[in-house]
Amino acid sequence: MLKISRILHAGYVFESGATTIACDPLFENPFSRNCYAFPEVRFVHEEIKRLKFDAVFISHYHDDHCSMESLNYLDRSTPIYMFCLFEEMFTLIKQLGFTNVYPLTLNQAVTIGDITVTPRKALDEDVDSMFHVQAGGLNVLNVVDSWIDYDTVHTLGQYKWDLIMWPFQTMREVEVIAPKHANPAVLSLPPEWLEQLQELRPKYLVPSSCQFRFEIWSWYNNAFFPISYKQFSTEIKENLPNTFVTPIMPGRTFVLSKDGFVESGKLSWVQASGEQNVDYEFKAGLIPPATAEIARYFPALSVEQMQRVMTFCQEEIISRHLELGASDDEYWQVPRRWKLSLYDSMGVATEFNFLIDGDEMKPVVEINNPEWTTEVPFTRVYGALENGESLTSMYVRVNDGVPPNAEIAEANVVDDPLLRALYNGAFGSYQKAQMRVIKKELG
Repeated sequence: MLKISRILHAGYVFESGATTIACDPLFENPFSRNCYAFPEVRFVHEEIKRLKFDAVFISHYHDDHCSMESLNYLDRSTPIYMFCLFEEMFTLIKQLGFTNVYPLTLNQAVTIGDITVTPRKALDEDVDSMFHVQAGGLNVLNVVDSWIDYDTVHTLGQYKWDLIMWPFQTMREVEVIAPKHANPAVLSLPPEWLEQLQELRPKYLVPSSCQFRFEIWSWYNNAFFPISYKQFSTEIKENLPNTFVTPIMPGRTFVLSKDGFVESGKLSWVQASGEQNVDYEFKAGLIPPATAEIARYFPALSVEQMQRVMTFCQEEIISRHLELGASDDEYWQVPRRWKLSLYDSMGVATEFNFLIDGDEMKPVVEINNPEWTTEVPFTRVYGALENGESLTSMYVRVNDGVPPNAEIAEANVVDDPLLRALYNGAFGSYQKAQMRVIKKELG
C-alpha cells in the first residue's frame, strides 16, 4: 500500500509503512512570482514547520520545483536528494542550513525506509529527471513536467505501472510572447503522448503538474493552457480504455494498492479555498491587450529602481550582448534594427533603439522601420534583474510592431536580444534572490 497526497503543481507526499517522503514540495501561493494555485488553496505554515519528512526529492532546479522559500519551512536535518548537474544549487541549499544534501544519479536507486526512489532519464537529461517510486510491490512513475524520449519509454515499458503521474498540459509559453506570429493552438493531446502511454500501459493515470493560473486580470489564463482536464480524460479513455484517469486536487490524499486507487483523507496543512472543481478554458482567437494596458496593472518603480532598469537598457545590455556573442539563429546573421519599448505604470513608453550586427549592439537615435520589436513593462525588467523572475512573469511582447514575414516566422522568439541578455547563461537567479530575502529576514 502507498499513500499519495498532492501538495500543489508537481509536489507530492508519499507514505508507506513508517516512511514519508516529499517530491518537489511547494508551500507557496503564488509560486514563481505569479503562478496562483488553481484550484485556490492556502498553506498552514505553522503546521508545515512541524513536518518531519524522512527525505525530500527534487527533480530539477527550476524554481517551481526547487524553491528556497518553500524549503525554508522544513527541518534542516531533512535529507535533500536532488538531480542537478550544477554544484552551485547544492551549495545554495546548504547555505539555507540543510546538512544532508545529496546529488541524484540517473538510474541509481535511493532507498529511504520502505520507499525506493530511482531518478529516470528525461528528454532534457541535462536539466530534468523523472521519479520511479517503488513501495509495497507497487510501481509509480512521476514524470514531473518533463518529456520522455522513446528509448526511455522502451526501457520503462518493462515495468508494470500501477500509477503514472503525467504532465497533462501543453503550455504555450513561447506563443504568448509573440502572439501576432504564433500558430493556432492544437486543442488535443500530442500523438506521441498517446503512443508512449499505450506502451507504458498504466492502470491509473493522474493528470499532473500545472495546477496554476496567472493574475486574475491576465489574458494568459485563456491563452496559455490549451488542454482541459476534461479533454485529457476524454482522449485517454478513448485511447487507453483500461486506464483509469484520476485527478488529485491539492491537499487530497489517495491510497494506492493492488486492489485500487481510492481517496482517503486530506492534508491538514493544505486547505482548500473556494471552488475546487475547476478546469482550464482556452479561447482561440483571443486578442491580447496592449503592453501599455498590461503595464498599468503593476506598481510604479521607485526612482532608484527605475534608474537600475535605465542603466541596464542604456549600458549593461550592450556589454551583455557583446559578452554573449552573436546569436546562432539565422535571422541575426545580418545586421538588424531593433526597437525596445519599456512601459511605466501609466502605460507611457520609453524607447531604446539599436542596430545589432553580430556581437555588436549599437545605440541609434531613431528607427523608422524596426525589423524586430520588444515591448515589456518597466517593473518586469526590474523583477528579472533583481529577483531572478522567469519568463512567465515578464509579460514581454515580441514583434508586435513587425508585420508577418517569412524571416520572422522562422526566427527563434527566445533569441530576442532582451531575453538573451536577461536569461542566457544565468543559473539559479530566482533562488539566489530568495536567499537574499531569507538572509535579510534572519538579520
